[in-house]
Order: sequence, then structure tokens, then C-alpha cells
Amino acid sequence: MKTNTTVRLQSNAIVSSRGWRSQSLSSGRRLLAYTFLILAIAGGVARQTCADEPARPRTDPPEIISSWDDLTAGIKTAEEWAKRRVVLHQRFLDLIRDQHKPAKPALDLHIHEIVEVERLYTRQLVSYAVEEGERAHAYLAMPLRPTGHAEKLPAIIVMHGTFPQGIEQAAGLVDDATKAHLHHLAQRGYVVIAPEHFVSGRRIPPEGAYDTTRFHQKHPEWTSVGKFTYEHSIAVDVLETLDIVDRNRIGAMGHSLGGQGTIFLSAYDTRIQAAVDNCSAAFFRHNTDVTEWARDHWYVYFKHIRPNLLEGQLPPIDFHEVMALSAPRAFLDVSALNDGPRLTQKQRVLMLLKVADVYEILGVPQNFEFFVHQRGHSMPVETRELMGAFFDAHLKPKEATEAGRVPLNSMGRNE
Repeated sequence: MKTNTTVRLQSNAIVSSRGWRSQSLSSGRRLLAYTFLILAIAGGVARQTCADEPARPRTDPPEIISSWDDLTAGIKTAEEWAKRRVVLHQRFLDLIRDQHKPAKPALDLHIHEIVEVERLYTRQLVSYAVEEGERAHAYLAMPLRPTGHAEKLPAIIVMHGTFPQGIEQAAGLVDDATKAHLHHLAQRGYVVIAPEHFVSGRRIPPEGAYDTTRFHQKHPEWTSVGKFTYEHSIAVDVLETLDIVDRNRIGAMGHSLGGQGTIFLSAYDTRIQAAVDNCSAAFFRHNTDVTEWARDHWYVYFKHIRPNLLEGQLPPIDFHEVMALSAPRAFLDVSALNDGPRLTQKQRVLMLLKVADVYEILGVPQNFEFFVHQRGHSMPVETRELMGAFFDAHLKPKEATEAGRVPLNSMGRNE
């Protein structure tokens, strides 16, 4: 016959339905007894909860539908995308008001200083003309090579964030070493140029770093985004003047404001073969802070869209479309779920999934990657390593192969 035994806990003893009383328990045994009782109760509650839940039938994965689907609506072939891209590219140029840029002057490249760094590369401070009467400064790093080594090297343009001495930060001379991108990439064997933003460093206006008031007074019809994108394209011109640089292996990367600059430059200049943006700002749609793209003070990205934004109207192009202009060239987006409003950052993931569809249509899905972390507005060490590996795979495929990575040809397909 089966005997049911009920256990009741008292302060120092266990009493059973069989009526016997144990000796006083040690504190350890009492704790063990309490634990068994709690587990028994929890198991019963769990069984009851499961019994109350509806059955979970097996299903196929549902289609993910979002507002970002307009990127590929009606497009299933590379030919159809090519036609769509023409329209989007013109909208992008209209957004940055590229038609109002000044005539490009001769570079007139000057070298102001040369320093050898850790016997690995030379760092030059250079300047060059960006428009009539206006020059930009940049740090230029060139890896040291054995005498007689004539092979050309890949190059990367590095764009800094809103730090007053941005190129000094990129060179590892001041501030946060995690953002010393010129130094890190030069150590990795890349020629690197880090140009100053037009309202930073040696060009800070009297109103303060990153104040665009005087720029808009000088160029009332242009945009700050158009200005820095145009200047970054001129920095690519500088790289192309160097005999050491392989013109077919030029990349771009940036953090924060520099990350935004990377998205725009890659869309603007097809000489960029691999691009990495880190913690760039959010897009237009699903963004409670969208008017930050058209402030009425300090740094103003797109002054001309402010009236429409205040009336609730967005521009006819958004960031998924701008980012997709880089396809089929390699692109890596790095962001954080806790870098800004969380719901907006979750939308970024949906946006990136849709950009990935464009690369799928073009037959090069491996050329587009994204990494999402939860380290906020930062450059974690794993991000830096990922960026370096991404550039190696796309700009140094031979070396990547020797390191055990899969080689990619110019279109990104496996050899």
C-alpha cells in the first residue's frame, strides 16, 4: 500500500503524518528542508501554470514586415535595383544640396611635420586646399616598409567624432586611446589619413567648436553634411596622390559624427570599397529626436529641412536608402541598443535587415554586416577587432587568406 507522507516545517523539528518527532535539526539541515519545500511548491505552481497556457503549435517563421520595406518594394533583380538606385542617389545629392558646393581647387598639399612612431609608421601633419582661401589639416600615417618593398598598400580615411581636437584624438596624441583609429590601423599595415572636421581643430570658429553659424553665412544654400562629405572626398584625393597607395583598396571608417560621415562618404564616393560606421546617429523616421538633424543653433546638419520637420514632414530619403547606395561595396554598421532611445535603436536593427536584402539581391550578402552591442556610445575592444578583421577581409584578402579567413574577390564572392 502506498503511504502519503506530509511534511510540515517547525522551528527546530520535522513532524510527519506518521507521528514521530525528530531531534533538533542543525541550521544546515533546516535550510535544506526549506529548500526542498520551496522547490516542491514551485514545481506545483509551474505545472499548474503550464496547464493553464494554450498549446504552442509548430509554425513556420512569419514574414517580418516593417516601414523599411519601401527600400526594396517591387524590386527582385539587380537590374531593377540599378534603376531604383539612380533615383535614390539623386535624392541623396538633393538632401545634401551637392549642387551648391564650390569649385574644387588644386590640392596644394603641404607637409608640416614628420614623426616616426614606434618604428612602425611615419605620421605626417599635412594640409591641403578644400575651397578657395580655405585649407584642411590632417594626419597621414604611412607604414614603414623594408627597402625595395614596392607593393602598394590599402588605405583608409578615418573620420572623428565631435571632439575639438579630433585628429589628435585619432592619432592617439590626446584623450581616449580607444578612438585612436589612425594609430591602430597604421599598426595593422594601412596607410591612414585622418582629416579634421571643418569646425574643429585648427578651424574652430570664434563661436566655438562645431558651431556652423559662419559656414551657413558663407554658404546659405549648402549643408554641413554636404560640406564635410565633399571635404572627406578631397581627403581621398590626397590618398590617391601617394605612390604607396593602391587606389583600388581604399576604405573609410568613423565614430559618432565620423560614423555619419562614413555613411555619407561611402554613398557619395564610389572609390570607397569598404566602410565601417560606429555609433552613428539615428535616422529620420521612428525618431523622437528627428529635429536634431535640423537644429536652429550650434551644429546644423540640414538647415533647409527644418520647416518641414517642424510640420511633421520627413525628407524623401532616409538612412536605409543612403546606406544601400554603398551596395555592392562592403559595409559594416556597428551600433548599441542603449545608444539613444531604445525603441529607436531597435528600429535600426529592422532597418539593417532590409539593407541586407539589397546585398542579397545583388548576390553579395557577405559584403554587408552589422554588429549590435550594449556598451552605449563607445568603441569596445571587440568592435575594434571586428573592424580590423572586416577591413582585412575586404582590403587585404591575400593576408586574410593567410590568416585563415575566406578570400573575397572585388565583388565579394567566394573564390
